[in-house]
Amino acid sequence: MDTPKKVIFNLIWRYAERCGAQLIQFVVSIVLARLLTPSDYGLVGLITVFIAIANVFAQSGLGQALVQRKNADDTDFSTVFYYSIGFSIILYVILFFSAPFIAGFYNEPLLTAVIRVLGLVVVIGAVNSVQQAYVQKTMQFKRFFWATLGGTLVSAVVGIAMAYKGLGVWALVAQQLTNQCIDTIVLWLTVKWRPIWAFSITRMKQLFSYGWKLLCSSLLDTAYNNIYSLVIGKFYSSSDLGYYNRGKQFPMLIIQNINSAIDSVLFPVLSEAQNEKERLKAMTRRAIVTSTFLIFPAMAGLAAVAKPLTVILLTEKWLPAVPFIQFCCFTYAFWPVHTANLQAIKAIGRSDIFLKLEIIKKVIGITTLIVTLPFGLYAMMIGRCVSTISSSLINAFPNRRLIGYSYGEQIRDMLPSLLLSAAMCAIVLAVGLLNLNVWLTMLIQIIVGGGVYCAGAKLFKFECMEYIIGTARGFVKKK
Repeated sequence: MDTPKKVIFNLIWRYAERCGAQLIQFVVSIVLARLLTPSDYGLVGLITVFIAIANVFAQSGLGQALVQRKNADDTDFSTVFYYSIGFSIILYVILFFSAPFIAGFYNEPLLTAVIRVLGLVVVIGAVNSVQQAYVQKTMQFKRFFWATLGGTLVSAVVGIAMAYKGLGVWALVAQQLTNQCIDTIVLWLTVKWRPIWAFSITRMKQLFSYGWKLLCSSLLDTAYNNIYSLVIGKFYSSSDLGYYNRGKQFPMLIIQNINSAIDSVLFPVLSEAQNEKERLKAMTRRAIVTSTFLIFPAMAGLAAVAKPLTVILLTEKWLPAVPFIQFCCFTYAFWPVHTANLQAIKAIGRSDIFLKLEIIKKVIGITTLIVTLPFGLYAMMIGRCVSTISSSLINAFPNRRLIGYSYGEQIRDMLPSLLLSAAMCAIVLAVGLLNLNVWLTMLIQIIVGGGVYCAGAKLFKFECMEYIIGTARGFVKKK
């Protein structure tokens, strides 16, 4: 199979995996939201940043270094495997003994036990990260499909059963832990790679020379993405944090499908073409045009129907989450643009530029957070929207020189989908002003929004629409 078809078919498998998992998680999250309280979600949200940072340390950017390395062999993979497991155990011990201090920081005694149990995902995730790197490197994205769906289904049963039993926050803990365990076991059974008895200090140094910059970048990104939860949990109530986390979950369900697919498939393909400037530009452009054509209307539509959707799915007790849904829709709409630009930079081996960009963006973002914090939650959200726009410009800036793809060109590529999505959003919001039954309102909004966007794309002859339809037909014919 030639490279473009290989990319598309693996992208479709990755997207199918993410859609299947997110659909199940979406249904489960609705059930759990009805059984649990905002405070239960808030308690888990309080420790998310600590678990996430430990995971980044455990993986150390080495998985991506393996994917980027042109001739990575079993010695490379085995070296990273043993290092990741050993270091993750050390990190878990640190988390275990730090748990009482974190619980004291938030004045939530229950967090001590929660951290010690949920922290086990760090060790399991270290094993999983090497498996995932191998699947990415060898472009076997079907493996992700079965592993992710297996983990999602089993963890869904466990989480709902425990919630029905009235176990509160432990239902969420068990769900996450089970998901990671099953995912790792299925990959272990379906992927042929096994570590050999080899550990090379020289290979480790070579991989780490690339990976440490991605480690620092991931630390900055992870800490920044979770800092709002940290601040809200400290200065506001656990219920407020629950509303915030629930608000960002809806747009995340959509964005993770497309962004994860792009992230996983685009990086190894771009890495193969790291010395071909024109190919890199063409693939990066295709990723941005296609992803924004899908993501912009999805985010605009979700923001427009946020209120009736929340009432129908979560009940009125979750209505304070609606503004957070809308703010997060704007923020996450630009994620695929960030991803495509950053993957191109990583693929050509410039992890040094990647790190510099992360530092600049996070300094701007944290400064914005500090400035807006005294003015309340909504001011913080507006500040984050502003940071998103600036980050988009910063990520794109180096690619004008590196691959010949300027930000001006990127804006021109994104603008048609952005303008059509904005027009569609305005029309959908207008439907909401009719004060109809909540079910009828959302049904009409979805039909009108989808119709307006598809008709507009057809009327103005969006090339991307024809490209997606043609690709889908090719996939169906092949199957």
